Amino acid sequence: MGVITCNEDLRKLAERRVPRMFYDYVDCGSWTETTYRENERQFGRWKFRQRVAVDIDRRSLRTRMIGQEVAMPVALAPTGLTGMQRADGEILAARAAARFGVPFTLSTMSICSIEDVAAATGAPFWFQLYVMRDRDFVERLIDRARAAGCSALMLTLDLQILGQRHKDLKNGLTAPPRPTLRNLVDLATKPRWCLGMLGTRRRTFGNIVGHARGVDSLDSLNAWTNEQFDPHLNWGDVEWIKRRWGGPLILKGIMDAEDARHAADTGADALVVSNHGGRQLDGAPASIEALPAIAAAVGSRIEVWMDGGIRSGQDVLRAIALGARGTLIGRAFLYGLGALGEAGVSRCLELIHRELDLSMAFCGRTEIGRVDRSVLLPNDT
Repeated sequence: MGVITCNEDLRKLAERRVPRMFYDYVDCGSWTETTYRENERQFGRWKFRQRVAVDIDRRSLRTRMIGQEVAMPVALAPTGLTGMQRADGEILAARAAARFGVPFTLSTMSICSIEDVAAATGAPFWFQLYVMRDRDFVERLIDRARAAGCSALMLTLDLQILGQRHKDLKNGLTAPPRPTLRNLVDLATKPRWCLGMLGTRRRTFGNIVGHARGVDSLDSLNAWTNEQFDPHLNWGDVEWIKRRWGGPLILKGIMDAEDARHAADTGADALVVSNHGGRQLDGAPASIEALPAIAAAVGSRIEVWMDGGIRSGQDVLRAIALGARGTLIGRAFLYGLGALGEAGVSRCLELIHRELDLSMAFCGRTEIGRVDRSVLLPNDT
């Protein structure tokens, strides 16, 4: 492939290099995928207000997210199976994020374990927690994150039950992939991916296998996972987790102003307006549609961030203008990882940074902290 000039270039390259089931895992939503597609499309409803003859010589995208200085208001979202996009993917992404100066969030459902990432990077990262029925396992996960030096805990609230994703079911998604004829034929066309996997010992869920009781094989892992997501999760559990963790807490999966007020009441440090990338409730609004009302309701009490559909620096600028103090990217960096490994994640961040910087300048602003809704034209649709 030629010069990489946008994240769509990275996506196309990842599609060629990543095995079908793992590429589809990233590029899918639940049921009709309407919300997944709307997450991207709805950004286009907001037009920029271009300004001229403004001194834009010195510009800065630097800001803070929960007190941590960042190179731009972007963090890498927690994404499951990252280490199946590229061998040791979580480590590669964490290194790229640390070098660029943005936070990396490790998923509970990662391939590389908390300890793996901590040992390989040397830089603090955030850890994302799913609440399981096995509360002893949850407690030990929190303790492991603290012992590894994780600087914040991100609690995902919108996966008490699992949305149906047709592609994953049809592909028979497992980590590692089962040696079926269909999988073997696909893997034969992905030699770069296969060589990488042969060179690592990390091929299944590192935070679970060897840590959850009775999970010592692929079959036992699948059985454990299917029964462990806890539909009983409630705001009382959030309070318990906050006490157990004792550090900065981020609540992810808020799509309603009333829930945002509950989140602020817990004393959490930030919330993420998110519909899980359109992978849970199909037919829910796009994240960018839900953001303004939530920011207006609780933005003075808690940091409001958003994720879902962000593919460019212009998307980040729109989110900041509509009230977000930070954003998370998932698919965008995964495409970079699948395409070019660590260098691809770095390239993704470079592209977003440049697009955000130039777009902010065209709107006549020089500091990301001074961006507000006035950089957008009125949206009457």
